[in-house]
Amino acid sequence: MALVEELLRDSVTSTDPIADLASRHLVNAGGKRLRPLLTLLTAELGHADRREVVDAAAVVELTHLATLYHDDVMDSAPVRRGAPSAHEVWGNSVAILTGDLLFARASSLVSGLGPEAVRIQAATFERLCLGQLHETVGPRPDEDPVEHYLQVLSDKTASLIATSARFGAMFAGCSAEVVRTVTRFGETIGVAFQLADDVIDLTSDGTVTGKTPGTDLREGVPTMPALLLRARAAAPDATDADRGALALLDADLSDDDALAAAVAALRAHDVVTRTRARAVELAHQAVAELEPLPAGPVKEALVAFAEALVDRAS
Repeated sequence: MALVEELLRDSVTSTDPIADLASRHLVNAGGKRLRPLLTLLTAELGHADRREVVDAAAVVELTHLATLYHDDVMDSAPVRRGAPSAHEVWGNSVAILTGDLLFARASSLVSGLGPEAVRIQAATFERLCLGQLHETVGPRPDEDPVEHYLQVLSDKTASLIATSARFGAMFAGCSAEVVRTVTRFGETIGVAFQLADDVIDLTSDGTVTGKTPGTDLREGVPTMPALLLRARAAAPDATDADRGALALLDADLSDDDALAAAVAALRAHDVVTRTRARAVELAHQAVAELEPLPAGPVKEALVAFAEALVDRAS
């Protein structure tokens, strides 16, 4: 990870002062670095000391950071990782262009890993864009909102986590079967990770995410608890509590007191418990995907990785 951190900082360095400052903003803010960590971890199934593994780990984190610049503009998020979002500091245009710069740096780095890596990165980038597009547009009238949301999570979040796992095994020289196994693991745990984040957005005090609780609600970003509540309130056997919670959710959440009331109502509703249970279920499915891998410390670490991602929501 020390080598990855060094490469990340080298990759965002620019001779242009504003580009240099804005590009370093989120790198310096830190973060969980779970995507490069997963790359390094799956590489332990093969020859983990290859330089390509470090490069691939930096590629997935640069790609992730680039999406954060764009997401914060689209969601009007004021804070990221405990620091002001880039668009709050430099404005929307600079933030968007900085995200584009980081995508360019990731593309430059991945080009040194060969045509197959470039193809995988391009396919992942396409899914990231489609996930954001479908989240923005919302489900079609004939589409189930919950299933639509799960597909959004698969594209917007899980695709890059799957690629992170894939790159590690791939550049460590693992067999095609091992690469497929860890890719499936990454895809499944990626959805579980985002569902856990949906719970954390409502139940934490903001120290885990660096965001004010209920930020997603305020910005109108769909989350699983909110979607489950809407479905519950529309059911024939909906209770007054269901309808009352939905009324709070649909209030003007720009007011802090209204937001706090909506968050409290959702916290008290079983939709949070159901979302947490779905995250745990998917984590178990992800662990089951690892069954073909040989027993040992790497497999154990991957299981622990899956558990840690959903335990954050406990």
